[in-house]
Amino acid sequence: QVQLGESGGGLVQAGGSLRLSCTFSGRTFGEHTVGWFRQAPGKEREFVAGADRIGDNKYYGDSVKGRFIISRDNAENMVYLQMNSMKLEDTAVYYCAARRSRSVAMTTPLYEYWGQGTQVTVSS
Repeated sequence: QVQLGESGGGLVQAGGSLRLSCTFSGRTFGEHTVGWFRQAPGKEREFVAGADRIGDNKYYGDSVKGRFIISRDNAENMVYLQMNSMKLEDTAVYYCAARRSRSVAMTTPLYEYWGQGTQVTVSS
């Protein structure tokens, strides 16, 4: 049984940085691609970043390119999202997701496992 758990959310000022962590429980972490999504009030869940099974290939949503960095540590079953130069519009609940596949997906239905989410609020 795979379970995901996010941590690291909180309040940050615009221009600041925050690092989210996601713990993957299970023995098959290396067989899963991972992704970060976010959902702001009244909006659909949006793809933020994704990484393949070993973290060599990474993908980003247009709104975070050049500011956010996804990484993973397969030895520790961890996924990270480093968020820099944060903007007010980055305010959302951030979700970690995983799918047992070689390819990174950018749409929510393709992910099998989801965390409970962590709130990130950017203030002016």
